Amino acid sequence: MSLRIPKLKISNCIVAFLSSALQAFGMYNIHALSGVTEGGIFGLILLLDHWLGLSPAITSLILNGACYALGWRTLGRDFIGYSLVASCGYSAAYALCELFPPLWPQIANMPLTASIAGAAFIGIGAGLCVRAGGATSGDDALAMSLSHLTRVPIQWLYLISDLTVLTLSLTYIPLRRIAYSLLTVVLSGQLIGLIQRIPGKRK
Repeated sequence: MSLRIPKLKISNCIVAFLSSALQAFGMYNIHALSGVTEGGIFGLILLLDHWLGLSPAITSLILNGACYALGWRTLGRDFIGYSLVASCGYSAAYALCELFPPLWPQIANMPLTASIAGAAFIGIGAGLCVRAGGATSGDDALAMSLSHLTRVPIQWLYLISDLTVLTLSLTYIPLRRIAYSLLTVVLSGQLIGLIQRIPGKRK
């Protein structure tokens, strides 16, 4: 089987890179600070940061890379190419954010505001990246691969992933904050869907 190198559009690569950087900004300045987490890979990254002290700049690259490798055949080379651009953008942006103190430390005491603002960063970033032809995390690759292997509808795999990570997050996040995290997961998912329904040319 021949190895075809993806022919990626520069404009799509820029969108993928910047949209993932937008997510990294929100994760560092809102989610990581407020205790309001995400499900899936994002939530797992924060979980590893809390318990093991592993920088999200590193774990995001490793975990997303593993998911993309699993979904290589299912998603196609172009999708993987844009997703790798997004993953590098996220890691680079988060590493840059770590050089500076959080912009809004008071948000740690405002969980409702944090859940809504965090959902905006995650939802808008992911939605724009998907429109460009990629994904900002390995959640999509993992869910699609597992759906292909198990024939379980993909929406249930997303839900199982989010609930699993949020349940594990109870080890360091109070139950009331997990409720805000559930709000974040729901809102960010709806934002992604809304962005995908915006009329216009997509990849």
